[in-house]
Amino acid sequence: MTDFSTSTAPADVVRRQYLASAARDLPALRATLAPDVEWTEMAGFPLAGTYRTPDGVTSGVMEALGADWDDWTAHDDAYVTEGENVVVLARYTAVNRATGRPLDVRVAHHFVVRGGLIVRFEQFVDTATVRDAMP
Repeated sequence: MTDFSTSTAPADVVRRQYLASAARDLPALRATLAPDVEWTEMAGFPLAGTYRTPDGVTSGVMEALGADWDDWTAHDDAYVTEGENVVVLARYTAVNRATGRPLDVRVAHHFVVRGGLIVRFEQFVDTATVRDAMP
């Protein structure tokens, strides 16, 4: 049996990324990302754009979300894997700090994993639902 914590299987790498994110463990999250990672947050999302490097992703996305939202969590529900591609159907939950409004929205994430590291990420989410919880 493969050790989940060290497996380079694409779905295992992605799962470690979700666990690290939920635990707010940024060093562990960075360890799942390739040095040349491209992380794209969807147009219309508050942090829309493409972030590069593990530090760029964690500071530009994870730390920024943590500054504006309490308990921001991506709950990974289902995985579809084909080769190096992993699509995760998930849900974001959080409470906006400025408004106190809760967020509960379905999302899809597409990851590309090579050599045991995430090289690309693309987010798909109902951005209007996210913005409705914001000031």
